[in-house]
Amino acid sequence: MGETIDRREKYELNTPDRLEYTFFPNDCGYVRFKVRAPNDAHIALTTSAAEHDPMYEIFIGGWGNQRSVIRKNRTKPDRAEVPTPNILNGGEFRTFWIRWDNNTISCGCENNAQPFISWTDTEHIPIRYVGVCTAWGASGSWIIQHGAPLPGYSAPGGYPGAPPPQQQQHFGAPGFQQPGYGAPQAQALTGNYGGGHQWVSASGGSVPPRAFVGGNDSSGEPLYVIRGNFQGAVIPGKLVQSHGNAYVPWGGNENAIHQYEVLCDFNGRWMPCSSGNIPPNAIVGGQSESGEPFYIGRAHHQGSVTIGKIQRSHNCCYIPYGGQEISYQQFEVLIP
Repeated sequence: MGETIDRREKYELNTPDRLEYTFFPNDCGYVRFKVRAPNDAHIALTTSAAEHDPMYEIFIGGWGNQRSVIRKNRTKPDRAEVPTPNILNGGEFRTFWIRWDNNTISCGCENNAQPFISWTDTEHIPIRYVGVCTAWGASGSWIIQHGAPLPGYSAPGGYPGAPPPQQQQHFGAPGFQQPGYGAPQAQALTGNYGGGHQWVSASGGSVPPRAFVGGNDSSGEPLYVIRGNFQGAVIPGKLVQSHGNAYVPWGGNENAIHQYEVLCDFNGRWMPCSSGNIPPNAIVGGQSESGEPFYIGRAHHQGSVTIGKIQRSHNCCYIPYGGQEISYQQFEVLIP
């Protein structure tokens, strides 16, 4: 059954090398925590303070601190799995967050708003409790912050000692940084992406090498997939090189941004989609001001194929075009 801790803002506890969860109440949709363990930090999301179905488990640093997975109802096969070498450290605290919304379970690192692992369920499970434990030769120390704000995109994420991006494949180290002027800086794309993809900082209409063409303007000019900071959100959009700007949809308008990041070294494809039926491997390209993921989408409009943001809670894809933010219920979503 496990132990239950009363609700409070902060929990500090030690867990032995035992597959038995300590539960605490949490129905806010996310949790932020620090853990110091050499491997196998396990987190359970449940409807009550007990280990019974339905439940989700996130194993961070399992299999000798080499892999992380999402599991449902304590059964295999695991619903998601990514390589995460050396993500935990028995000598120092590492900070993580877990979010559950719209049937999607996501887990990420400190200061990185992009998850390194996520999975979308077809069943809605109302999460009311979070449990933690350590096992497989590991004991751990935890600091769990109930209601602590989730990270934004203003600082690099990842974890100390992470391998270079080309070795990581699914696990992303750096998160989104405010793009600067000057030479483009390569950054690893994180989340459900596949390996080797990069976001490259750029500005003023510049197009980095191997930029991903996601559509075309009405004139036939290629449009590139970008993301950028705007009004507290990180929003996918389009780069129009001849305009010297990128554009993102927000607040009913097509908004020009001078600094942005361009998706490069990517060989994904577009899948037809409608309303909120987002495939589980859809690429997360940003997030709203409240932390809702934005997926990368595109729609056909007035002779163009224009790139924009998919917002699951709105059941549509928004594209920036002709000064406006235009919504489509029928669109395409970018997948690996």
